[in-house]
Amino acid sequence: AIRLASAGMLPVLAGAVMAAAARWVRLHAVLFRLQLRYALQRAPAGEWLATQREVWQLLALEAAHLRELDECARAGITDFTASLPHVDTMSKMRPAMMAAPVPAIKHIVFVGGGHSHAFVLKMLGMRPIPGVQITLVARETMTPYSGMLPGHIAGLYTFEQCHIDLIRLARFAGATIIHASAVGLDAPAGLVHLSDGRPPLRYDVLSIDIGSTPSLQDVGHTDGSAAITPVKPIDTFSISWQRILDRVVPSKSPVYIVVVGGGAGGIELVLSMQARIRKERGGVDDGLVKFCLVSRTDVVLPNHNARTREILTRILFERGIRVELGRTAVGITAGQLVFAEGGGVPVTECVWCTQAGAAPWLRETGLELDKDGFIAVRQTLQTTRHDNIFACGDVASMVACPRPKAGVFAVRQGPPLAANLRALVSGSPLIEYEPQTLFLGLITTGDPASCVASRGAMGIEGEWLFALKDWIDRKWMSGYTTALPFMAPTVEEPPAAARVAGPQALALFQHKGMRCAGCGAKVGASVLSKAMARLRPLLSGHPAVLVGLDAPDDCAVVDVPAPGRVLLQTVDFFRSFWADPYVFGQIAANHALSDIHAKGADPISALAIAVVPPAVEDIVEETLFQMMAGACKVLQAAGCALVGGHSGEGSEISLGFAITGSADRASIMHKGGMAPGDDIILTKPIGTGVVLAAEMRGAAQAAWVEGAIAAMLVSNQAAGRIFAAHGASACTDVTGFGLAGHLSEMTRQSAAGARITLSHVPLLPGARECVAAGIFSSLQPANTRLRHAVDAPAECRARPEYALLFDPQTSGGLLAAMPADRTPGVLRALADAGIAAAVIGRAVAIDKEAAPLQVVWS
Repeated sequence: AIRLASAGMLPVLAGAVMAAAARWVRLHAVLFRLQLRYALQRAPAGEWLATQREVWQLLALEAAHLRELDECARAGITDFTASLPHVDTMSKMRPAMMAAPVPAIKHIVFVGGGHSHAFVLKMLGMRPIPGVQITLVARETMTPYSGMLPGHIAGLYTFEQCHIDLIRLARFAGATIIHASAVGLDAPAGLVHLSDGRPPLRYDVLSIDIGSTPSLQDVGHTDGSAAITPVKPIDTFSISWQRILDRVVPSKSPVYIVVVGGGAGGIELVLSMQARIRKERGGVDDGLVKFCLVSRTDVVLPNHNARTREILTRILFERGIRVELGRTAVGITAGQLVFAEGGGVPVTECVWCTQAGAAPWLRETGLELDKDGFIAVRQTLQTTRHDNIFACGDVASMVACPRPKAGVFAVRQGPPLAANLRALVSGSPLIEYEPQTLFLGLITTGDPASCVASRGAMGIEGEWLFALKDWIDRKWMSGYTTALPFMAPTVEEPPAAARVAGPQALALFQHKGMRCAGCGAKVGASVLSKAMARLRPLLSGHPAVLVGLDAPDDCAVVDVPAPGRVLLQTVDFFRSFWADPYVFGQIAANHALSDIHAKGADPISALAIAVVPPAVEDIVEETLFQMMAGACKVLQAAGCALVGGHSGEGSEISLGFAITGSADRASIMHKGGMAPGDDIILTKPIGTGVVLAAEMRGAAQAAWVEGAIAAMLVSNQAAGRIFAAHGASACTDVTGFGLAGHLSEMTRQSAAGARITLSHVPLLPGARECVAAGIFSSLQPANTRLRHAVDAPAECRARPEYALLFDPQTSGGLLAAMPADRTPGVLRALADAGIAAAVIGRAVAIDKEAAPLQVVWS
């Protein structure tokens, strides 16, 4: 103390102690008032003691909440949406993903993007399992957090605030994401069957977390006089809710909204819907929209305590919501929801929030199911009949300790699932998980001024409970969005997965640092033969192909075209930017075929060059098969025969094709030929370069990535044929040099320049946002060197659309010059083919004093 006093620090220390003491007093004063409020509630002695114990535990959670808010306030953080004390490490993700590759030995496939799987993927990003390939199969790329869904319905959270972006999470985890649904399972063969005509996917270990599906068989007859909307699966309910809003909010006629289901979910839903619709209709209850809650049980909330039921029954009454108890809905007739007990209630919109069922395809899998069709699992979360198949979340039914379907159990299953998957592939003992018997339920009412807490015998109400729930939910969500943690991957030499997998895996890993080059880097003959055998049913022929893959030889043999026709040849090759090999194969084939389509020619044959990373033979075969299956789908649709190719090892998946086509000599479209007065037409939006660059950095929204993938999957064949049929003056495809680069090539080979109307250039979703964030493709600097050939006023150069003129495109659209009098007919033909083309400018006379490309805004 003397030394501190002599240094002048004693007053500072005393001030800090006093400030801390003041904060402690304020905090505990708040907690004491809350404890006193609930201590004064009258109840039998035993119930009173049980309630106070639960209240005390809840207040301990509230104390942590208040302490964190105080820390944020002292740090000067006032925006609660950004106030959680985490570090945004997304910008640091790339070093982890660029770590030295490890040969894949085992393949874990996650089916479904539920809460448990989200946790496991996050843990795999923090601590990868060396030698294990990860794939996520997800029906939707944005998965909702169920705890925030009622708040989203009430308009308290945006869609993005309560949904996890699975594309971003998969990128963090180093996982391949496949946007599809599982539709079947062949457990003995280790295959998951997928939707959308995709080939089956092989796995070594499988985990299923697909939630539940609508169970509407109890609805019985419905005459279509009311819309029925199931809440499950919840990953699609947000879209359904928006449709309900679009129908109800502008209505000038009476609307009757009925929610079927008297549990916590049904009550939260009806209260949240009422709050949102009233707000959207101007905040005034005009009596036109009425709400009703229907439950087959004699009380609401049958799984909660009497005090909680009492509070929420009162709130429903105060909000004017009709409650029908002991009523079983059996059908809808003439605008009435009919009850089995007799009578009914008027209905315009019926929302079904009862216990949902299991996916029907599970019945054909050979997995043991419970009486309701859910997957029976042990306490290790393994299915009862298969050690290498796990299930969790709503789709799982724990045989030894059954629990109700609730999001809290799915969240709690994440850690034991992550531990047991890691243990299984590394040969370690698995742990048993026993879920808790009681859990805290924080039930919202659509109004931040009211929330109800229920646990055991405790049922209490308070505004502070909503603030506590909001803190808990945002904190949980931040762990999957802005606060995804970064940890450098560690590599065990050799990994446990290699030791368990056996001699082949150990040999592969021991030689991973000295993989051979030359022909020693080819994919092995047996692996190649197996992959080709699986591809053979997907191959198509062509009359001009005399020797192809139906009778493989050293060379393919293609017939010489008839007189008057010529051969066209082109080649394209690039490394994968998308982890799903099936989708990448489709895009690579589309991209390679585009040069042929831009000439209005017919593709004949394709030679493939495929590169796959080193791995055990089963994984190499599967990767090669999936990639080539996607490519064959596109080639077959284009009438192009795959006649051969070459495969080899490399650090990344890569694919390319040498395409041979044929066309009538007189009808080939060229880059040159554009004439002044021609309209310039573009068939696809631009922006794939910036969106893919953002996705690699974890900075792209799922909707942006989905839009870019969808555009790249569109073939240019129909557009090319339409342009050729209507006599286009010139045509090319927009790829790596960007729109400005390829249009510049057209002007150089034509007796014309070009004037582009920047506001007419179609852009992919998210492209502007990427440019605004300073995210560009690595090829952008090289492309922008062409700006000396572009004349644009300052107002255009300042806009993000201008930078996107130089954005490199993958599988971009066609760029054609068309005589103006033919443009309306061309646009109609393109629209009939499902192509949303745009006239983005006009060819102009060459001005030797001006740049060949002129850009104006409008």
